[in-house]
Amino acid sequence: MTPPAHLLAASPGWLADALPFAFAAGLVYVLLQAAWFRATVVEMGSTLELAAATALRLHHLPRRSRWLMEQLFAAGVRNLHVVLLVGLFMGMIVSLQTGIELSRFGQQDQIGTIVAASMTREMGPFITSVVLAATTGSALAAELGTMSVSDELSALEVMSVDRTSFLVVPRVAALMIIAPVLTVLCDTIGIIGGGFVASSQLGVPMAQYTETALDALQEKGALIPVPMDVYSGLFKSIIFGGLIAIISCASGLVARGGALGVGRATSRAVRDSIIAVIVANYFLTWFLYR
Repeated sequence: MTPPAHLLAASPGWLADALPFAFAAGLVYVLLQAAWFRATVVEMGSTLELAAATALRLHHLPRRSRWLMEQLFAAGVRNLHVVLLVGLFMGMIVSLQTGIELSRFGQQDQIGTIVAASMTREMGPFITSVVLAATTGSALAAELGTMSVSDELSALEVMSVDRTSFLVVPRVAALMIIAPVLTVLCDTIGIIGGGFVASSQLGVPMAQYTETALDALQEKGALIPVPMDVYSGLFKSIIFGGLIAIISCASGLVARGGALGVGRATSRAVRDSIIAVIVANYFLTWFLYR
């Protein structure tokens, strides 16, 4: 935002140069006076601090292998059916919608290309991340929030237990590991579901659909000798998994106020995780495909 043009035109040269900075400083000051803005800044700061502390303690992971396996089971096996179901219908929806439009131009034989590219680039990582945020992320926030309001975290500090190493590191590592695995399954089942729709509803033979889908994934990346769309989607899912875990754990650790505080922390974790995934998705796409 800039000051009105007539003020800039009527001002001396140095004042015209200083007015935009003064206007921006005033806007920042006004925002800082808003309680919600201050709370948001504090929340973001604590989340970034937790992320840095977790990164510095990743070498503790071998000592937390049992907790890591428990989190992998909770995040992966218990959410597998949800990811497969949502991925299947998402692939069918993409195939049906694009097939209807392409059939108007006689290009429905390209459905496989569109479904494969959209599932591996965007839909697979995003669907998996939303499912993880709604299930595992909310569970992490509720679990740690309950520990916080019941003073279990304080008890860990009294016993000189590093709560970041003990509670956060295994959870973050588990989501960063399981997210790309679930993404691969989501991509696969989505492409298969799109093939069923293409062959049964749009008159595209399954063999032709499979050929075009595989052709769409032939382009190799410059850094890694695997299909560009595949490794970009997997890279996104790793980042998304880390974001969901950090945000959910941070929300749970600062929960206060009994059951009501746990509920607020859980809803905040899901909301902020999905927003972070959407924002990060744009910047990662720009970085990978520019």
